Amino acid sequence: MRKIASLLLAAALLATLASCSVSKPPDEKADEKADDIYIAIVSKGFQHQFWQTVYAGSRAAAADLGVRISFEGPSSETLIDMQIDMVSAALDKKPDALCLAVIDVSRLNDKLKAAKAAGIPVIGFDSDIPNAPEGTVSSTASTNNDAAGELAAVKMFEETSIKKRLSAAAPNSPVTIGVLSQDAISLSIVERTNGFVDKFLELSEGVHPGAVAVTGHHLFAKPAAGPAAVNIKVLIPATTEYTAAQTSASVMLEDTPNLIGVFCSNEGTVTGLLAATNDGEDLDRKSGAYKHVTVVGFDAGISQKQAVKKRYFYGSITQDPYRIGYLAVELAYKAIKGEPIDEIVDTGSKFYNHENIDDPEIAHLVYD
Repeated sequence: MRKIASLLLAAALLATLASCSVSKPPDEKADEKADDIYIAIVSKGFQHQFWQTVYAGSRAAAADLGVRISFEGPSSETLIDMQIDMVSAALDKKPDALCLAVIDVSRLNDKLKAAKAAGIPVIGFDSDIPNAPEGTVSSTASTNNDAAGELAAVKMFEETSIKKRLSAAAPNSPVTIGVLSQDAISLSIVERTNGFVDKFLELSEGVHPGAVAVTGHHLFAKPAAGPAAVNIKVLIPATTEYTAAQTSASVMLEDTPNLIGVFCSNEGTVTGLLAATNDGEDLDRKSGAYKHVTVVGFDAGISQKQAVKKRYFYGSITQDPYRIGYLAVELAYKAIKGEPIDEIVDTGSKFYNHENIDDPEIAHLVYD
């Protein structure tokens, strides 16, 4: 447990940050003019390095375009009411545009209608805002999360030990693929979980037709046609805090017979899994207590990058959070100027492992 101290220290610092909402005021200029463009940005949170990198991208775009921004997010990605209050406060400031990463896509329709009535264009970022009132969202800068989840499933399925143990599975000796999904509210998390589950189900059905089940959470459950040889088990922690993810990871590792793989849906669940495995040492492929468990993570951060480099993780999926933040502000600027913009702008995702993590096309995507 000696190496877990650094992780706990980092968590303590994050907990201090999370004791209140995080708000970054508008980037003021000494020579501010009355016609300066101001863009308000409301995120899902600020507690993970992912969101801090999104913020860095938005600041860079603001500097390049000569606009002012504010950036704020709730202290947890489950604090829906806090985010609603932030959106209300942002609209009260009458920004020229609003960039919004929605936690609960069903709770902000009235605010979106209010923005439209006030002539304030809304740019979604990180994930789409489905079923938004017509004409209320000008564009969205986000990862195609379904495709990102599918990519994670394909890469895990290709791993040598996974293929071997899947082939050897049978209804009297089934194997399990675990999925740690942060929540069942955030669209981006739900989409990438669905993407992984559906693709791994499809691939496994090619090996064991009619003998693959999805269990663990009703949102994703799919019964097998017959006795299951492969079980895809989805666990959702009680909260979005890393300690809850750690508890779920421990339950999955300790109570799941023949667990051969785990997919983590985001940086938060990765942090929980690492905390549950002694900073990942228990996943060491030669000597770890869970050496036979193949892990594919999501996002980046120092701890996850180290887990990939040490091969505790088979690999991870990276988004481009810097580009998400940059494009959100750029799209808002274009919307303000009345320039044509696409309805959806895919910011991309890639798989990285110990072999390519330092390659130029990957290195700039895996933030610390």
